[in-house]
Amino acid sequence: MVLTGVGKIADLQKKTSGIRNICILAHVDHGKTTLADCLISSNGIISSRLAGKLRYLDSREDEQVRGITMKSSAISLHFVKGDQEYLINLIDSPGHVDFSSEVSTAVRLCDGCIIVVDAVEGVCPQTQAVLRQAWLENIRPVLVINKIDRLIVERKLTPQEAYLHLKNILEQINAVTGTLFTSKVLEERAEKGTESESISDTASGAEQIYDWSAGLEDTDDSHLYFSPDHGNVVFASAVDGWGFGIEHFAQLYSQKIGIKPAVLLKTLWGDYYLNTKAKRIMKGDQSKGKKPLFVQLVLDNIWSLYEAVMKRDKEKIEKIVTSLGLKIGARESQHADPKVQLNAICSQWLPISDAVLSMVCNKLPSPLDITAERVEKLMCVGARTFDSLPPETQELKSAFMKCSSEGAAPVIVFVSKMFAVDAKALPHNKPRPLTQEEIAHRRELAKQRHTEKMAANQGKEMSGKPQSENSSQVTGNTGDTRGEEQQPSGQAEIMTSKAMKQEADNKESFIAFARVFSGMVRRGQKIFVLGPKYDPAESLHKLSSQCSSENDLPLIPHMTCCTLETLYLLMGRELEDLEEVPAGNVLGIGGLQDFVLKSATLSTSPACPPFTPLSFEATPIVRVAVEPKHPSDMPQLVRGMKLLNQADPCVQVLIQETGEHVLVTAGEVHLQRCLDDLKQRFAKVEISVSPPIIPFRETITRPPKVDMVNEEIGKQQKVAVIHQTKEDQNKIPEGVQVDPDGLITVSTPNKQATLSVRAVPLPEEVTRLLEENSDLIRTMEQLNTSLNEDKKHHEMNQRTLDRIKDFKQSLEQKLQGRKWRNAVDQIWSFGPRKCGPNILLYNFEGYKRSVWQCLGSAVKEVSKYRDFDNSIVSGFQLATLSGPMCEEPLMGVCFTVEKWDMHKAGEMLSTTGQNSGECDTIEHKQNEDATLTSSCTDEVCSLSEHRDSSQSAPKSPEKLSQHKGEVSLADCYGPFSGQLIATMKEACRYALQAKPQRLMAAMYTCEIMATAEVLGRVYAVLSKREGRVLQEEMKEGTDVFIIKAVLPVAESFGFADEIRKRTSGLASPQLVFSHWEIISSDPFWVPTTEEEYLHFGEKADSENQARKYMNAVRKRKGLYVEEKIVEHAEKQRTLSRNK
Repeated sequence: MVLTGVGKIADLQKKTSGIRNICILAHVDHGKTTLADCLISSNGIISSRLAGKLRYLDSREDEQVRGITMKSSAISLHFVKGDQEYLINLIDSPGHVDFSSEVSTAVRLCDGCIIVVDAVEGVCPQTQAVLRQAWLENIRPVLVINKIDRLIVERKLTPQEAYLHLKNILEQINAVTGTLFTSKVLEERAEKGTESESISDTASGAEQIYDWSAGLEDTDDSHLYFSPDHGNVVFASAVDGWGFGIEHFAQLYSQKIGIKPAVLLKTLWGDYYLNTKAKRIMKGDQSKGKKPLFVQLVLDNIWSLYEAVMKRDKEKIEKIVTSLGLKIGARESQHADPKVQLNAICSQWLPISDAVLSMVCNKLPSPLDITAERVEKLMCVGARTFDSLPPETQELKSAFMKCSSEGAAPVIVFVSKMFAVDAKALPHNKPRPLTQEEIAHRRELAKQRHTEKMAANQGKEMSGKPQSENSSQVTGNTGDTRGEEQQPSGQAEIMTSKAMKQEADNKESFIAFARVFSGMVRRGQKIFVLGPKYDPAESLHKLSSQCSSENDLPLIPHMTCCTLETLYLLMGRELEDLEEVPAGNVLGIGGLQDFVLKSATLSTSPACPPFTPLSFEATPIVRVAVEPKHPSDMPQLVRGMKLLNQADPCVQVLIQETGEHVLVTAGEVHLQRCLDDLKQRFAKVEISVSPPIIPFRETITRPPKVDMVNEEIGKQQKVAVIHQTKEDQNKIPEGVQVDPDGLITVSTPNKQATLSVRAVPLPEEVTRLLEENSDLIRTMEQLNTSLNEDKKHHEMNQRTLDRIKDFKQSLEQKLQGRKWRNAVDQIWSFGPRKCGPNILLYNFEGYKRSVWQCLGSAVKEVSKYRDFDNSIVSGFQLATLSGPMCEEPLMGVCFTVEKWDMHKAGEMLSTTGQNSGECDTIEHKQNEDATLTSSCTDEVCSLSEHRDSSQSAPKSPEKLSQHKGEVSLADCYGPFSGQLIATMKEACRYALQAKPQRLMAAMYTCEIMATAEVLGRVYAVLSKREGRVLQEEMKEGTDVFIIKAVLPVAESFGFADEIRKRTSGLASPQLVFSHWEIISSDPFWVPTTEEEYLHFGEKADSENQARKYMNAVRKRKGLYVEEKIVEHAEKQRTLSRNK
């Protein structure tokens, strides 16, 4: 096909009904990029012979080397169907689990997607993940079952077996879609249920009627499923260049057999067969042992073609070619590789690009068909409902729905990611072909230079004839020196110009990957950049209704104004300049790197809300610390890391408290790509990379019932064990009282307050609940803070309050039993960072405060504890942020403050404020004077201490000086609130150490597909790396096993490579972060009983996994590690004595 020009594409962009924004989604290695190559070759951008080999959209070098896609890239294609012209904006996305964030960025910009499934492997883990992502973004999928040639060539299936296999794959995919649909219907049903409950509660005396139906019977879901007769399935082999939908064969055979195409379309897929005598299509092929229509009319033909070509049956091939009316060149027909001939025949007979693109145009929506549900979902951030948005914002919904490019329409653009492009690749830096005038001009210049050179040479020859030798020598010398003098300056100029040019070449340019949802975007236009925390409700009352991005505006948080410098058409590896882009198109925007970090919403209307943030499937978990090899390169590294952070949607760049620069990535392959980018593109310096920093959590468990050799622990033995371990570690110092049941009592250094704290492990399901609802807990904290500060701008959203109530109820259900009585109402705080999976309870008289304040359950009362309760909470936050074993955060621990005694001075500190009102005015004045003269030198000294000194200030000057001494004595420990924080932190640490401590490791779920012959090797690698197999099942109709296992993140580095090596590439794992799991072994364990001594030996030097992990983390953090350099020394024996 002829190459389409930029002008033509710019014209097509204006016809919104003919635009299709689609992305290709699939599991890794299912053939997305090969399929994209076939579609690109239909536009003449690449040769059809190279389709599948070139992988045009994999423009990075490491993508070509590894053979996997690592970033999503877009290209615009022109497709003509009958008299209709379409513009297809195609985005190819990665299938590897480490790059699933790139899939999220692609899906947000599209209206439809092509799901590609390998005909042999079927539905894989990542296929399910991408279907879920498409579902969450409300975009419509179509299906391409790829690699059908593998069923013929590799698996050697008969057409009948292949039909059953394909049917099975379709059922699996529809099952995944069905579960997604069911969960959605049930959620909506539950929401309606809660609404109807609230209505029925208000209607008093009415009889309650329960409806037990799930609501699935009434809802129509037939349009969701994939079925060839719906026209949303294409069977293909991208590598051989063919693909078809059954409508192609329905048209073909309707003329031959004389049956209507509509009838054939319904019966070509399913249990139908052709009765040749009656020329009728009958039902029930299997019961009568007949061939299904699909096998008879479609698959048999493809199988016979493959058989003829593979066996080099020339007569049969010629017969097929002539009957199909194709023309095959001599080069293809005589080629040594039969695949070439096959490709030539199939790509003409059943061109894959026509089948796929016509399905896309028929079945996928244009930008005009965007659903109201999707618009509302995009506009509502967090727990906000569409109805709670300001009216100006709600009006923008119509702009989304119209998708118009008129001047009056507000411009709304979403930037899903920023990507780096080499400055040389930008259109204005590219070498362009010269015009005739320029060529003539250059020719003239070259002639001129040549004549000058000739004249100079002739002059030299003339001066060479000597008048006298002496004079000639002098002139020669002077000439030389002049030449030498002139030369360096010329060289310097060349050098500087080269350096400048190199610097310009090395510069990375950032381009925003975006889509216009409404309005016309023009080059040089001014536009608002709205950050993810921007709230239109807050800013609209500050701005006038007529304001636009052209005016000077007041400072508004999370909103800036910028100019769109350049607009680009994304053409895979190429970029083309555009002047304007209408609504509904995908584009690249230059010049936003200073305004947008990773994603943003751009709009000319300040009423536009920021879009819902992208949801990423993979959690970044793999951390490494990086530093430059030469310390002088530190500024380049910092700059490079900032650029990397902007260029990658999933990577996180942090500077830890230790001063280390840390990269957090989604997995090993992702980490390798980020490091390569940092070295070669962004920082351009040599860097040293630490071994991966593995995150752990610390927790406590119930005391074990049996010891390490499964002997029941008696009471005396238990005490002995506790005493021995405590003596060994010498953990708890003097002045800390420890009860046998684990209650810790500590006093502050100035002895003004005493705290009693107990630590208890939380049930596992409660920890999980707290982890899942961390965002909700953070919202609760914000609401409580605004209530305490009497701010009213945080309007209470009913939906959020309902979620908080549900969360409280589920906590109450899970915390059952005697020891958890009233625990939920006594929750004082969550931690660390006030939203973590640990709880602080209060269980002492005279104090009442609750985290459920936002539900209106708390009463503002004044007590002696009120001034200092925040200090206790801060101490708890610090204790949960770094535990005693290796300074890692705690998880699943509940601390209860069972006693908090304030001694007289402490009570006076807090009660002063209450009593001060009773004083006389004169006395009050004297007190103020005393306060001014008192020696409270510490600036951080809390207000209550000032009050304390003022309240107890006597009238006589002698006593005043005496009191000064007392105050300074009390102050030598610092402010009282600070002492409480430190004491609470210590108390929590000692309470932890009084219980059996355990480490928690981060775990991956690992899915491995392997054939039966390599199963043993896979298991060997898993067991060597502390993995645990959860289930193993055989895939129906194949000899492939799917193994599901869990594997500690700490053991996962190099795991994928090792499995591939051991199984000769026949098994490849997919690792996704799953959960935290307690490591069962005690890191401080030593043998105490006789049986343990017998079993483990006196030194007990067998490998303790938990201790090994703990010591590794302590070493990394520079903490003390108790280990001997020489563990078991023996006398050295020389070789000569050994003889």
